[in-house]
Amino acid sequence: MTQVWDLSGRAALVTGASQGLGLAIAEAYLEAGADLMLCARDPAPLEAAAAKLRASARPEQRVLFQQADVSRAGDVERLVSETLRALPQLDILVNNAGVYGPKGALSETSLDEWLRAIDINLTGSVRMCAALVPHMSARGHGKIIQLSGGGATAPLPRLSAYAASKAAVVRFAETLAEELKPQHIDVNCIAPGALNTRLLDEVLEAGPERVGEAFYARALEQQKKGGAPLRRGAELATFLASAASDGITGKLISALWDDWENFPAHKSELEKSDVFTLRRIVPGDRGLDWGSR
Repeated sequence: MTQVWDLSGRAALVTGASQGLGLAIAEAYLEAGADLMLCARDPAPLEAAAAKLRASARPEQRVLFQQADVSRAGDVERLVSETLRALPQLDILVNNAGVYGPKGALSETSLDEWLRAIDINLTGSVRMCAALVPHMSARGHGKIIQLSGGGATAPLPRLSAYAASKAAVVRFAETLAEELKPQHIDVNCIAPGALNTRLLDEVLEAGPERVGEAFYARALEQQKKGGAPLRRGAELATFLASAASDGITGKLISALWDDWENFPAHKSELEKSDVFTLRRIVPGDRGLDWGSR
């Protein structure tokens, strides 16, 4: 039986919320009782998503939306200003907006496109955090949830901008979590699993010549099997937005493989350990007796 975490009286800003996992998270938050501000770059699907959510909202719940590109400072400033005006109780930020970026070997791709992916995936998340941390700090509470994924934990040849940006996002989140502990703001990353969303469609459209034979084959297999359920990532995002996860911070959590529902029973261990974080593997970790002093 799926556990439901209460978000009544809370408000969340979800970026990249017009489709895929962002929309699934927004739906889960609405079901849990939160008010919402949705944002995305494309206004048409964003408006459609907001209309869908409003149709299932309770009378007292607010579902707002605003077009914004998180890589643009002006857009972020307007988005945050409007959000805090309409939802002054905002205490949840979900940085879901992201792109694969250019596909192909570095020597075959456009540097401008590569840097554009960094601007959206990494710098966009930093901009959103920088804009909302002062508000959360003043309230003495907050939840920042960052979408990461396989790009953070393993090399992804021919998708270097995506992999580099996602690894950077995780280390940024770990660092920000340490900075914000005194303000009781929890910062965590979610690895949602391989999802059948528009990003998968992009890989299949690009073909094996650009993304590599092995990655393309995995994408075909993922499409065939249906991919990871969006629901599971949305459930983890709801847990991390709720009071149940207070004090759990600086972690990269797999929606599929980690027993995160039971993390509250291990908060003191999590706080004192580097489990669920990025770290360097040394020879001793693999049973080797050379290479370290």
